[in-house]
Amino acid sequence: MNDDEVDSAESDVASPGNRAPAPYVVGIGASAGGLEALEKLFERMPANTGMVFVVIQHLSPDFKSLTDTLLARRTAIPIHQAENGMPVVPDMCYLLPPKKDMILSDGKLLLTDKEPAPTVALPIDRFLRSIAQDVGERAVGIILSGTGSDGSRGIRDIHAAGGLVIAQLPETAKFDGMPKSAVATGAVDFVLPPDEVPAALLRHAAHPGHRELPDGVPDGPLPAGMDAIFGLLRDACGIDFASYKPDTVRRRIERRLGLLSVPSVDEYADRLVANPAEVNLLYKDLLIGVTRFFRDPEAFERLRREVIPGLLEALGREDEFRVWVAGCATGEEAYSIAMIVQETLEELRRTIPVKIFATDAHRVSLDAAGAGIYSPECVAALDPDRLQRFFVQRGDAFQVAPDLRKQVVFAQHNILKDAPFTRLDLIVCRNLLIYFLPPA
Repeated sequence: MNDDEVDSAESDVASPGNRAPAPYVVGIGASAGGLEALEKLFERMPANTGMVFVVIQHLSPDFKSLTDTLLARRTAIPIHQAENGMPVVPDMCYLLPPKKDMILSDGKLLLTDKEPAPTVALPIDRFLRSIAQDVGERAVGIILSGTGSDGSRGIRDIHAAGGLVIAQLPETAKFDGMPKSAVATGAVDFVLPPDEVPAALLRHAAHPGHRELPDGVPDGPLPAGMDAIFGLLRDACGIDFASYKPDTVRRRIERRLGLLSVPSVDEYADRLVANPAEVNLLYKDLLIGVTRFFRDPEAFERLRREVIPGLLEALGREDEFRVWVAGCATGEEAYSIAMIVQETLEELRRTIPVKIFATDAHRVSLDAAGAGIYSPECVAALDPDRLQRFFVQRGDAFQVAPDLRKQVVFAQHNILKDAPFTRLDLIVCRNLLIYFLPPA
């Protein structure tokens, strides 16, 4: 990547008439060997990109970090130790202090004391999740050198929000555990050496599809080329995305245009015809969802206390408790339902067969759900008793215990055209219907 490419991309982004009103927030995760990668990255980063940079490193509590001093020698971007309540400002870089965890909320950095061991420390995941929630598609997650898999969960949230995810090319990392774990999620958009990251960031931000419209200006109708794209998706995947909300579809397609540097929807439709693999990538982007065990714990607790007991008590001895979890993604929600049903049955001292039908349109997600194998960061938020009872450790991962697994039946299902399940006691379709137009 040469200086002209960076300078050209910088001029596109940094000119006042083009810069988006909301800044990109770039969360950079690094651990062992990450300092060298950070130096190479910031050495090539222009000082006036309009982006906010936040570096999350794994730091020993007793280690005096020199990251601020060393990075200041490599970049003209001001480097600051983050402070609680500090608002983020474009063209600044903030560092996580030792002994602290940090999130972004309403444009401010919020710091808390790091939880003591033996709690699994995942500061990169925590911060990346927060920027996905706070700035959505203007979130960027970058995973650099380090051991373990911290960051792998957070980048999935950023990807699901429509943001950009970059991992360091493992061959260039002193420790390739974190980059490899990130790539394995399928949520990474670019795998690059650190010194090529700046140009990729600038190209992404400069693409017309990533510039926000002024307040009060509607998106307008979908471009004409969208019909051709819908037809290709329908032929390849069997799903008619014309029934999805236009804004949702537009954002996902514009995201692909930006990643590929394709200037128009019509040209992208031509590329889809020539490259069937890109059809599958777009399909995956359109169906991506954020899921985790007991996401929104208050909702699950209310379901456990106020809904499920009454449903179970109404069943006879010969009855089966039947649940449909629609849009199950990689299975966390379906297994969460199975856990609270089992716990409630024990509290009621009842023995009733349970059948949970968990469906999704995405075959790859269903394969992962059926395997029921989850990384340590996926189960980190689970209550320890639930983890011990409902999972079996397999090396570095955790697999759903056979007794719980056999209660859940995973199946590919298109909710818009396939026949629904019948004789159900409970239907769970959280964050599914919001993506469809009312006629659907």
